Amino acid sequence: MMESRNRLKTAKRVVIKVGTSTLTHDSGRVDLARMDRLCRAVSDQMNQGRDVVLVTSGAIGVGLARLRMKEKPKEMREKQAVAAVGQCELMSLYSRLFSEYGYVVGQVLLTRGDVEDPQARENARNTFECLLEKEVLPIVNENDTVSTVEILHNGSFGDNDTLSAIVAALVGADLLILLSDIDGLFDRDPRQDPDARLIGFVKRIDDDVAASAGGAGSRRGTGGMKTKIEAARIATSAGVAMVIANGRDPGVIDDILQGHPVGTLFAAQPRVAEAAGEAAALGK
Repeated sequence: MMESRNRLKTAKRVVIKVGTSTLTHDSGRVDLARMDRLCRAVSDQMNQGRDVVLVTSGAIGVGLARLRMKEKPKEMREKQAVAAVGQCELMSLYSRLFSEYGYVVGQVLLTRGDVEDPQARENARNTFECLLEKEVLPIVNENDTVSTVEILHNGSFGDNDTLSAIVAALVGADLLILLSDIDGLFDRDPRQDPDARLIGFVKRIDDDVAASAGGAGSRRGTGGMKTKIEAARIATSAGVAMVIANGRDPGVIDDILQGHPVGTLFAAQPRVAEAAGEAAALGK
């Protein structure tokens, strides 16, 4: 396991996914202090010469707070309208915070069709490469204003855990970091069993590992451990290592990239062919 952890020190291209529960308080309002620490931690990795892509949740949550709505609307058109407001607000916050550390951000909104169509997928890949060459931080989210998938939870990307794995495969990342509200993968649900043990290293995802995944995530997020296991399948089969860690302290990003034993590390599997990687990127 230590050898696999040490390899993370040399990761050149990193995709970081941050969930709604990491970005917001229990009240649903934006946690500005944590967002600032996140932006500082990401900027410091870029200062060290790493390519970073940030996949962010939170558009609907931020939209609800901005419109001072106490609960999610029930109608799909209202949910998508809230997402439109929230995405604008979220990107404005990221832009202001990252500018304090000397970086420009670029928004990339994706739908399933953007990665299923070969030409659109190549266009997306070229856009990522151009942004990274210019030292611009790509900030990715699913396009909730035109795609109902993440909102409905029943198809396409389904959630930003899956989206982040697809993006990691698309850009040829060395590492995918999922920041969540849980410390990693446990052998049992730690919210129900205080004796649950953290699994620090997963060499290969088998039935036992899949069975360790619990149900849904926090009330503010959409993804539970099952979606993270699926993300790990996609990422590792495309040759991308993945770490699940608690995003309560964004400084954990530095700990992971220094090879410290935090969270759960899923080992990258051999990528035998580009075609295999593309299939994994589409979750097939």
